[in-house]
Amino acid sequence: MSLVLPLPPAGHRFLIDRIDDALIDGLALRQRIVASLTARKQRDGLPLRDPAREEQVQERARRRAARRHLDPADGERLMRTAIDCALAQQQRTGAAAASAADRTSAFADAWRQRLLGLLPPPQRLALPLRAVPDVWQRRLLEAVTQSVLQAPLRAGKLAFLVDRRIAIEVTDLDLRWVLTAQADRLRTCERSAPAAAAVRGRALEFLLLASRLEDADTLFFQRRLALTGDTELGLTARNLLDQLPWESIPLALRIALHRAARFAAVARDAHAARRAPAAVALTRVPEPVSRLPLP
Repeated sequence: MSLVLPLPPAGHRFLIDRIDDALIDGLALRQRIVASLTARKQRDGLPLRDPAREEQVQERARRRAARRHLDPADGERLMRTAIDCALAQQQRTGAAAASAADRTSAFADAWRQRLLGLLPPPQRLALPLRAVPDVWQRRLLEAVTQSVLQAPLRAGKLAFLVDRRIAIEVTDLDLRWVLTAQADRLRTCERSAPAAAAVRGRALEFLLLASRLEDADTLFFQRRLALTGDTELGLTARNLLDQLPWESIPLALRIALHRAARFAAVARDAHAARRAPAAVALTRVPEPVSRLPLP
């Protein structure tokens, strides 16, 4: 079907321009609607692309083109162009959203590092902790160790500590606890009590060991924990802790240990970054707490 208009060529061109404008305006409106649909899909967690829907749209274009006495392939090509424009817009929207999320995450990480860097280092906590009466510290330690080591105590695996003493020295907090065993209980002695063996290290290393985020062999090999005195007694105690079933520790205590250890490690890195940004990677392996040879 042909249409002959009684117009000069300029008139034909004018009409074609107006139709082209309508096509562009229609595409712009379609893109705005696609953008709204894309936002809805992202919010609802739905896939952005729907191949079945794309095929349905193209088939509809072919049928409509045929009804308008056009080649169905022309209708399909026109709609394919519109779909390609929609897909490109979805990709740009997704990339912009991801970039914005990355910027937000980086901003939040930077502020978190700054805030953690303002926390006092463990050395500054030593004085207030020393103000806590020694008897209170000992009672708390007895309660925790009694709960954690209840099964080994009942099985008699702590007999090697009967009438013998082992000390735990937290160097950066200036804390020292002395443990011994009596019958089926662990007891603590006064801070100044002599001990046959001592395990020495910083608070973070003890947290990593207690939370099982790092094993004893690694900490002793890297000299982040040091064993002095009766090495046989110290190794026996260390082996007992290594063999302690993690599941036997109360769940609440396991969660608390994990979170405390991770928080302390992140805070340590934040302090290191604040002092010397280039040295952050070096803080993964702290300086040795002792130069004594390994047992």
